[in-house]
Amino acid sequence: MLNAIIFDMDGTLADTEEIHRQAFNAAFAEFHIDCEWSPEEYKQLLSVSGGKERIRAYLLNHQLVDLPRREIIKLASTIHKRKSEIYREKLVQGHVQLRPGVAKLINAATAEGVRLGIATSSSARNVEALLTNAMGPEALELFDCIVTCEIVTDKKPSPSVYQFTLAEMGLSPSHCIAIEDTQNGNRAALGAGLKTIITTHAFTLDDDFSGAELVVDQLGEPGNPFQVIAGNARGYHYVSIDLLRDILAEEDEQEAWTGNEAMAAK
Repeated sequence: MLNAIIFDMDGTLADTEEIHRQAFNAAFAEFHIDCEWSPEEYKQLLSVSGGKERIRAYLLNHQLVDLPRREIIKLASTIHKRKSEIYREKLVQGHVQLRPGVAKLINAATAEGVRLGIATSSSARNVEALLTNAMGPEALELFDCIVTCEIVTDKKPSPSVYQFTLAEMGLSPSHCIAIEDTQNGNRAALGAGLKTIITTHAFTLDDDFSGAELVVDQLGEPGNPFQVIAGNARGYHYVSIDLLRDILAEEDEQEAWTGNEAMAAK
């Protein structure tokens, strides 16, 4: 039984990572930090979950400012606050759209009574800005549960954000699917007992997605099929409610088979 789909946000619902990169660089410039992250460098930096943590690690590792460690940590938080403001300004200006297949899957889930959740390392303000600008003012009401970095401070690959989301929704991981876009996100969801589908983008193509049920270049939709990078698409050409149900049904069948074998052994 498919009870819920739990989405990551950045890079999964919308291709926002390039907007984030531009916002980081704009914030660095405002604070006169001699740093401009290239797409290649930012791709590597995504191994650190959380924007504030990413800035902090970079400043400490590259010694770009002559300050004590405690002051660098405070500076990283200040830069990140401004970076988030710049990012939201870009969203309001219309620099974001949902990735292919996202709207169709959300609409299908809503129509069939499958609940929706978001488990993200981003902030509540960023979630609201993205959803309302990409989907409209009623978008937040589509999701039963939205868990952000203000609620769960442990960042992916810690499974905490998914564990908290499942607890809030009162659901077993065996009846839910997580949709992610990064190696850390995949590890977090798997650590919480969830099966995963990965939708890659330019910044995560080379990530290790071991354990994922399916890795595709996008969720796809009729007339715009996904490209399978790894895993078994089970004859489907886009991520649908039926595909998600088939993935969970296979686990149920395996559990039933294992149980029958155990009974026979007795």
